[in-house]
Amino acid sequence: MYKSILKPLLFLKNPESAHHFTFGLTKFSFNFPILAPIIKATFGLEDSKLEREVFGLKFKNPIGLAAGFDKDAKLIDEMAMLGFGFIEIGTLTPKPQDGNPLPRLFRLPEDEALINRMGFNNGGVLAAVERLKKRKSSVIVGGNIGKNKLTPNENAVDDYLFCLEALHPYVDYFVVNVSSPNTPNLRDLQEKEPLKQLLLAVKSANDQKDKPKPILLKIAPDLNDGQLDDIIEIVKETQIDGVIATNTTIDRSKLSTSKEEVEAIGAGGVSGKVLANRSTEVIRYLHQKSSGAFPIIGVGGIFSPEDAIEKLQAGASLVQVYSGMIYEGPDLIKRIKKGLLAYFSR
Repeated sequence: MYKSILKPLLFLKNPESAHHFTFGLTKFSFNFPILAPIIKATFGLEDSKLEREVFGLKFKNPIGLAAGFDKDAKLIDEMAMLGFGFIEIGTLTPKPQDGNPLPRLFRLPEDEALINRMGFNNGGVLAAVERLKKRKSSVIVGGNIGKNKLTPNENAVDDYLFCLEALHPYVDYFVVNVSSPNTPNLRDLQEKEPLKQLLLAVKSANDQKDKPKPILLKIAPDLNDGQLDDIIEIVKETQIDGVIATNTTIDRSKLSTSKEEVEAIGAGGVSGKVLANRSTEVIRYLHQKSSGAFPIIGVGGIFSPEDAIEKLQAGASLVQVYSGMIYEGPDLIKRIKKGLLAYFSR
């Protein structure tokens, strides 16, 4: 139904309008008394073979919703009904911000890819906290945190600590995002010393809590081997709990869409099928070079059960989807779970 009816209609709209329309439709239909049990029955599939325990948390299944889809924690209960094992909200910043000017989200159907330069648009962490207080589902929720655009890098740690403090009672793990290409100079924080100091500060603040939460780092796919070696060393030195690999890429060399069309779109990070190979390469490199010293959440180009299995075989403990759901539809999650059950039963 999604590919034959809903997707063609959504693709008539510009991507961000389609996103907001989908949000509204989901909020209405998933909470409609007659439809809610049908949706749960249609998309639900749980099996003990899918359960995973990673960085001290027990996941019903290893498929998560990547950050960026539900930035402001507005659809946690509804997305849980689709069968996700975990949901990552954000990226959230201390103050609300509008993000970059429209248009800032673009489809590349030929590549089954997206280009975005959203710029951490969100209503601020405190507004998200109020929604988190009211959520009903028990699905695991991660809080992806960043800095406001106008906060200089030398003060970035204050923004991350503010978000940590606000979210701590209401999320199950944290993700330090320094890898978005859409906030000016943010990726400079991926350099070895600034990153180490940031993570040490976040880790220290977290460790002072009665119940510390796992701390993960989300990295870009555009890091070279030397930089990935630095990431492995930093994870070891700071003793954070894991890595999310990867964010969107600034590399456009693998796109089939015409160069003229891509250049006309302008700046932004690329996600979708073209990211699949590189994200898997990064996962494999980190896993092998570290001898599996820390868990990795694999994200980038997962459009099928085979894509998810490839990430797990490369060394990921869990996976996340986003662009794949835009192109394949919400039944992708159930299809992946069926594929994983068949794979685990071999």
